[in-house]
Amino acid sequence: MVARRRIIAGNWKMYKTVPEALALVEELKGLVAEMRDIDILVCPPFTALYPVKEALRGSNIELGAQNLFWEEEGAFTGEVSPTMLKSLGCSYVIIGHSERRKYFGETDKDVNRKIKSAMVNGLIPIVCVGESIEEREAGKTEELIRRQVVGAMEGVKTTGAADIVVAYEPIWAIGTGRAATGEDANKVARLIRQTLAEVFNERIAQEIRIQYGGSVKPQNVAEFLEQPEIDGALVGGASLDAETFYKICQGAAGGVE
Repeated sequence: MVARRRIIAGNWKMYKTVPEALALVEELKGLVAEMRDIDILVCPPFTALYPVKEALRGSNIELGAQNLFWEEEGAFTGEVSPTMLKSLGCSYVIIGHSERRKYFGETDKDVNRKIKSAMVNGLIPIVCVGESIEEREAGKTEELIRRQVVGAMEGVKTTGAADIVVAYEPIWAIGTGRAATGEDANKVARLIRQTLAEVFNERIAQEIRIQYGGSVKPQNVAEFLEQPEIDGALVGGASLDAETFYKICQGAAGGVE
């Protein structure tokens, strides 16, 4: 069995002005400074990426963006390119979050283009997949997850594919306070890994890290991370408070509250 390094990512969504973002990371840096056995990253809004990167220098926290456009430059008003993100010091980028799909009409094809562009430009994609409550209750979870994974990874080269992170985020659990059970999340994570093996190969599938996201809290993070197929968490609201996010990281690192 492949030993996969745990990864905890904070998705700040459309929260935090620059002063608020800097205050948060300054507090967080001190709290997680001794955690060297897991990967920790924060994904601020675009406006805070550069100042947050400067504030993170010398720390063990990495920087991610919440989105990108697949072209490197051009007449695409309001978009941000992978080369711009790389120049700001980003290591990761979230792609295909359910809120992007829901509010901005992102398709599996869009997600696929973004993944390829991110990888060409040295960014590690955190690829989000997940089903709605209607799809879940209709028994379509497996069909939907397989379609999203296959669509996202179509034509993606095997070189570097093992670095990709996949985040299983059941839409019905995002921001609702209603999390999946560890057992349910692990079942879907296993399906994701099986699908990745079909798309790439078994070795790459075993190396790719799979996160759970959806109302992750200090109180429930251990339930997910004790599952064999789950390697981390993509944290939303709970990442907006340094102490709360620290406790989640602590749980991932094997600590106690």
